[in-house]
Amino acid sequence: MRGLFLKIFAIFWVAQSLIFLISTALILRHRHPSPRGAFEGLSELLHNEAGDSLAAYQSGGCSAFAAYATAHNQHLSLEDANGETLCGSPVQIPAHPDSDSEDGMAGARAGSQYVWRVPVQSAQGSRFYFLLSRTPVPDDHPWYVDMLHFAFPQLFVAIAIGGLTTYVLVLIFTRPLVRLRRAARELAQGNLKTRVKVTAKPSKALQEDEFVALVHDFNHMAGRLESLVDAQQLLLRDVSHELRSPLARLSVALELAREDAAPEMTAHLTRIEREAAKLNQLIGQLLTLSSMEALERTDNFQPLSLRNLIQEMIPDAEYEAQQRQSFVAFSASEDGFIAGNRELLYRAIENVVRNAVRYTEPGSGVEIRLKASGTNGRRTAVLEVSDHGPGIPEDEIKDIFRPFYRVDRARSTETGGFGVGLAIAERAVKLHGGELHAENRPGGGAVVQMCFPLLNEKTV
Repeated sequence: MRGLFLKIFAIFWVAQSLIFLISTALILRHRHPSPRGAFEGLSELLHNEAGDSLAAYQSGGCSAFAAYATAHNQHLSLEDANGETLCGSPVQIPAHPDSDSEDGMAGARAGSQYVWRVPVQSAQGSRFYFLLSRTPVPDDHPWYVDMLHFAFPQLFVAIAIGGLTTYVLVLIFTRPLVRLRRAARELAQGNLKTRVKVTAKPSKALQEDEFVALVHDFNHMAGRLESLVDAQQLLLRDVSHELRSPLARLSVALELAREDAAPEMTAHLTRIEREAAKLNQLIGQLLTLSSMEALERTDNFQPLSLRNLIQEMIPDAEYEAQQRQSFVAFSASEDGFIAGNRELLYRAIENVVRNAVRYTEPGSGVEIRLKASGTNGRRTAVLEVSDHGPGIPEDEIKDIFRPFYRVDRARSTETGGFGVGLAIAERAVKLHGGELHAENRPGGGAVVQMCFPLLNEKTV
């Protein structure tokens, strides 16, 4: 697989591995040198300092020797061949300890310090002893201080490079995913024209980049969905329009048949007329739903009062409720001024109320309540329509707003309807920037709640 993911992963893994291996080797080399290498390095260092300090002594005496010690921030002493101190502070160590090496260099513990004694010979052949005193590291010395000393700067360089590499990789991986997620969210909200923009043409090395391929696949999927939905809506509109003409001719033929029909045919002709009226009503609802699905927004929004709109609708709702021996009750705590299309809102609220009247129990009532609510500094008008019917199965609450979906699977003539009214209501509410959802009442029945953004008082 030659995709971008494996290429960057391989580069990142190799680079990080090399950096940390080199850093670890350097740290171990400083922290744990070999015994022979450590002794040879120390011997060479001490002999060099001994020669330099003796040269300083011979050129300027003890003052020059002291200046050399101060410049190197060391505790130094110089003895003659008999062990008498010539310069520096006398150091009490075991007299002439046994040499630790062939060149006579020796080390010994003297009180709280550790002293190295190195024989050195002048150009004239005189013998001297160079002494270097150091305070040993205490047992409670923090380990991280040495580690920090030995690991600087290679470990910090490795961490910085690793962090920078990781940051770049995160950018490479997350930026296209964020664009895809945003586009997928817009597509899920119904915007089928959503596409993910390809910023630049990929190079030859990245022609098989999985992210670029995913973007192209997403755009292809979105285009396919848009074409299928458009074709479905076009078919729905065309079929609905084509059915209107036969229905019109059927109505004319029905009236002519009434004139020539025998009295015993009246009941059959009335049934044909009733079924034709239902079919004509269904076609009208389909055309309405199809036209609303094609709308992204309406341009003729005007300020209107929800309370006045509902009050105009109440007489028709009460007349239909009386046929089922029920009633409609309306209460409003405020006017509820919103920006909307009067016809669409009237049809949406009417469909919800008629659906509640259709399912409420005989003798019970349908309550319509209008109130205001404020969340996150945004005021909304809340319209609740509740009934006293059988309620909605919990696993079907979200499905009742789908076209042609009915909780009554038998589709009996008692409840009527085609399952389109609530779909029209949901689309109308969304076009007005609102939300529509349903839930069951604790005491039985269902509540459908519509929320609309309220206008400011200055706007009204």
